[in-house]
Order: sequence, then C-alpha cells, then structure tokens
Amino acid sequence: MFSGIILICTAMIFASCQNNAKQAAPEVVKPTGEELVQRGEYLVTIMGCNDCHSPKSMGPQGPVVIADLLLSGYPSDRPLPKIEVQAIKAGWVTLVGDLTAAAGPWGVSFAGNLTPDQTGIGNWPEENFKRALKEGKYKGLEGTRTLLPPMPWINFVNITDNDVDAIFAYLKSLKPVKNVVPFAIAPEEMK
Repeated sequence: MFSGIILICTAMIFASCQNNAKQAAPEVVKPTGEELVQRGEYLVTIMGCNDCHSPKSMGPQGPVVIADLLLSGYPSDRPLPKIEVQAIKAGWVTLVGDLTAAAGPWGVSFAGNLTPDQTGIGNWPEENFKRALKEGKYKGLEGTRTLLPPMPWINFVNITDNDVDAIFAYLKSLKPVKNVVPFAIAPEEMK
C-alpha cells in the first residue's frame, strides 16, 4: 500500500514537471526610448562607470564628479603626475586622485571617453561597444589588445545584450564632450 502511494505521488510530480517544462518562458519585454535610456543610466550607476570614466574635483567628502565632464575619461589637458616607478616595481598600483588613470605593471592606462563625441564613442557601432564590454577589446575592434586594468571588463562577460543596448542608449544620450584621451603608456616608457 505504502509503495503504491509513493508510486502515485512520483507519477503526479513527474506529470507536473512535464507540464511545467512545456510552458513557454515568459516573454521579456524589451524597453525602448526613454525607458531604455533610464535603464542604461541605472546600470552605468550601479556598475561604477563614473568611478573611473568621469573626471572629478576634490570636495570636502572626497572626489566629486564634474557634471560637465561626465564619463569623458582622463582629461587630455591634464598633465600626468609623477609616477613612482620603484613603488610599482615593488608591487604597488597607483591611481591619480580622481581615478581616471592608473599605473601598474601593465604601464599607465587612461579611462576612455564614453560620451557620444567623435573623440569618444560617437562613431562606434553598438557591436564595437558590446565587444569592448563583453570581450575586453580595445575600441571594440577585433584583433586588438585587451583593455588594460583597472577596467573590470571580465566582470561583464555575461551581461545581457538587452543591458548592453540600454547602456549604449544612455551613453549616446549624454552631452558630447570633446576629449582625446592619451594612449596607454608601456611599462618601459614610464617615468
């Protein structure tokens, strides 16, 4: 009797699982227009993109984003502070005060301009942006070097295409900022 009940319960659970498996996955509604831009702004905020890609001024509580330079990368008119090469050789990594440039064993890297200006991502197809974010490719071009630290691209390899679309839409909605970010400096060229 007891084994009969177990058999009936097992059959019912199996049938229930079969029915659930046949149900279509709920359709994901893809945001458009302003909703897409708002989603992108939210993602850029929680992913910390401003931490490195937005120039800052020093305020009483520390670095504060300069609104007119939002996500425009390392300012091209800013001289690079002296790099403590011996500290880097000893294992240290250093950042400029507003976090838009970093020096380490890879050399010196500069946060890119993410605004829709031609000096930023203004002429990038979305596919390049997606490749840069998900595959860590410089300027999103196939066959180029990997993005340098501290860009955490490896954290974004599984980001959904919908989220990349939203981020790209938000970045394209920003005020363009003309700023040609310097090229990376190789370790042997650090002074």
